[in-house]
Amino acid sequence: MDKKLKIGISACVIGQQVRFDKGHKKLYFCSDELSQFAEFKPVCPEVGIGLPVPRAAIRQISQGDVIKVSRADGSGDVTDALIHFGRNYALNQCGDLAGFIVCAKSPSCGMERVKVYHQNGKGSESNGVGLFTQQLMALNPLLPIEENGRLNDPVIRENFITRVFTFQHWLDFKSAGLTKHRLLTFHSHYKYLIMSHHIESYKTLGKLLARSDLELEEQANQYIFGLMNALKHHASRKTHTTTLQHLQGYFKKNLSSEKRQELAKEILSFRDGLTPLLVLLALINHHLRDYPNPYLSAQTYLNPHPKELRLRYGY
Repeated sequence: MDKKLKIGISACVIGQQVRFDKGHKKLYFCSDELSQFAEFKPVCPEVGIGLPVPRAAIRQISQGDVIKVSRADGSGDVTDALIHFGRNYALNQCGDLAGFIVCAKSPSCGMERVKVYHQNGKGSESNGVGLFTQQLMALNPLLPIEENGRLNDPVIRENFITRVFTFQHWLDFKSAGLTKHRLLTFHSHYKYLIMSHHIESYKTLGKLLARSDLELEEQANQYIFGLMNALKHHASRKTHTTTLQHLQGYFKKNLSSEKRQELAKEILSFRDGLTPLLVLLALINHHLRDYPNPYLSAQTYLNPHPKELRLRYGY
């Protein structure tokens, strides 16, 4: 993929000083590493609805079954404005986005565990969702969305970036025109990546594409929904081991007995946490160079994202 990804991002996370105190929440992974491969589309919903910088802090306040967003004293209610802004953005500004990175704990942008204060001012519960992000998720269920803080976790980071590159691939695929042959080819490239995340989805998506009773557009819609949900499951040493053992089978007629045993031993060593995943992938790619296999070489599993991002060090 030659063109850059387009990723939506909370403006403070890319370093813009738009927070209530004129601060930011810059995530250096985005500005210093991911920016090599992505063009960011920043947005601050609070500034977007006309709030100034600096400004009084706003919070989510529980009023019975209703959540309102206002200043701590209940004045300056911006609930409807944030919902309207988020809905308009989600419907009209996300068509070319491959992912979105939001600011954790924000009453407008938080994805989960946002503080919701009791109306009487006594205590809070961390069970809210930012009103802007709430609209983003509801109206763009396929769009990979993650919080800045969670992206410091190497497994979560790798999972999110894998989903972003996958969704960009799908957007490019759809823009080039949908045919049954191209849909099957797309899936053939993703089979082992899916297996490494969720074996049940691997089986279900194969059965879906074998059906002849669905219109192609409906089949494609069900497929991408199933694919993106499959990739939300975090790959583990167990699921990687299953996948690596399947890949091992492609070399059984080419490798010597000694080399087959070496590969099998390294896979089990990875399963037991003794060998890094990158060692296995390097070994498989080495065998692929010696014994080319176009089908295996086309597997996204082997290169789901640029090596420069160093994302598979968590395994």
